[in-house]
Amino acid sequence: MKGLRKKLTNYLIELRLPTIRDSYEEIAQQATNNSLSYEQYLYDLVEIECDNKKNNRIKRLLKASQLPLEKRMDQFKQDRLPLKVKQQVNQLLTGEFLHHATNVLAFGLPGTGKSHLLCAIAQELVMKGYQILFTTSALLVQELLRAKKELELAKVLKRLSKYDAILIDDIGYVQQTREEMEVLFTLLADRYEKKSVMLTSNLPFSKWEQIFKDPMTTAAAIDRMVHHSVIIELNISSFRMEIAKENK
Repeated sequence: MKGLRKKLTNYLIELRLPTIRDSYEEIAQQATNNSLSYEQYLYDLVEIECDNKKNNRIKRLLKASQLPLEKRMDQFKQDRLPLKVKQQVNQLLTGEFLHHATNVLAFGLPGTGKSHLLCAIAQELVMKGYQILFTTSALLVQELLRAKKELELAKVLKRLSKYDAILIDDIGYVQQTREEMEVLFTLLADRYEKKSVMLTSNLPFSKWEQIFKDPMTTAAAIDRMVHHSVIIELNISSFRMEIAKENK
């Protein structure tokens, strides 16, 4: 019996089934005690292995996403949202937009919760198994610009293409150079109709020339972003101001 168990353990290691390896004896005893069939015993083993692999994968995806995990949906006051936005959020939470390379654009004044909302949606989607990357606009353009100078922009774009969505926070918040905005436009063009972009901005489209520096590039960027998009307009009061008033 010991020899058989050792062989079984080795096979489970070779097959990379660590949860079954650690649990099969305990589950076998439970099956005996409850007079379970062989099929039910096998099902229970496979189920716990699959659940464990799924949980481990989600942990890896959350870590790789670089999302601020404190910005969760259960921490967002959805009752502040207009009905249209609530409906948009519910639809986005299904993840269907990712299958159509649809973009999500959230606009609003500082403090209205646009970053929290998109981060919370993104975190829920990661929990469903989607790959999402969070970054600020400033950090992203610096990475792209560095890659361009090192002649590795194509390599970086290919790496970023694995993500179902890239969440770019605060585009236009920090004024950047024309060269920096050119590499950002390159990214947007590269993902157009292939993978989704989620972004937040304090600036409406009418002021995006402040971001992309010239009318032609601005028009091209807006065209690519809105062609397949969900636009969330948070025309609500500042959440941070409300909290400050409550704490007085």
